[in-house]
Amino acid sequence: DLVEIDMIDFSGPAFAGVDNRLMALRLVQKGLAPSAMFTADGHVVHPAEALYKKAVLIERSRFRPPTHLNMNMIDCARTQFMAEREVPENDVLVVSEMTLHNLMDGGDIDVRDFLHRAEILCALGKNVMISNLGEYYRLAAYLFRYTQKPMGVVLGVPTLREVFDEKYYTDLPGGILESFGRLFKYDLRLYVGPALGEDRKNLVTVENFEPPTHLRHLYAYLYSNGFIKNLRGVNAELLSIFSHEILRKIRTGQPEWQECVPPVVAQMIREKHLFGCGDQC
Repeated sequence: DLVEIDMIDFSGPAFAGVDNRLMALRLVQKGLAPSAMFTADGHVVHPAEALYKKAVLIERSRFRPPTHLNMNMIDCARTQFMAEREVPENDVLVVSEMTLHNLMDGGDIDVRDFLHRAEILCALGKNVMISNLGEYYRLAAYLFRYTQKPMGVVLGVPTLREVFDEKYYTDLPGGILESFGRLFKYDLRLYVGPALGEDRKNLVTVENFEPPTHLRHLYAYLYSNGFIKNLRGVNAELLSIFSHEILRKIRTGQPEWQECVPPVVAQMIREKHLFGCGDQC
């Protein structure tokens, strides 16, 4: 409990069969590291090296698989983030992040599934972070260790609902109020993309989002003061893409799933039979 390992890297002929991404993930799993980072070429990198003096834009998702909507949201957020925060393009680090919770399958990590998702994201040119920082305020505090530049987190309305779910903050003396105080004490903004309502017809945005009744004034304060931003420019035609439905179609051999993901993603899924894709894919 007294040791934290920033990163680990095995090299040389004795370790030719060692996957450093897997070793980095095991550090996070065992609680020896809060996160592991991989560059777009698939190599393990020290978080301090990657994040130092960078404006950080993070999209948190399961990426199972990465979809056109995921890519569209991060592209829109990057453009808006640079314009609003007046950050030069070279100073922005875009990261695709998954929490350890989203890699758990029962009591252990599904290693093969993790490696597949990491490989796909790297093929898309994305930097990848795996963390055990489930709460957003913990993620913000971790990033602030290495940079004091502006930070942005990209999420959709469904995730925003989870952020306002008080069950995630029962371990904090100040509950949800303390969590937001910790989150926004850093130079961080939430960029929230729209989503289809339950009827899949009406659009839900930050303007008409309805948190629990007793939290409406808190939400109004955060929105009015610009801590929660409307993510502009998202392609409305992509909002009907739902990852769980794509996953079901992959597993049942319905070929239309390929239209919902970037071509390189579809190719990797077919060739490597990922996510339960059989010969019928």
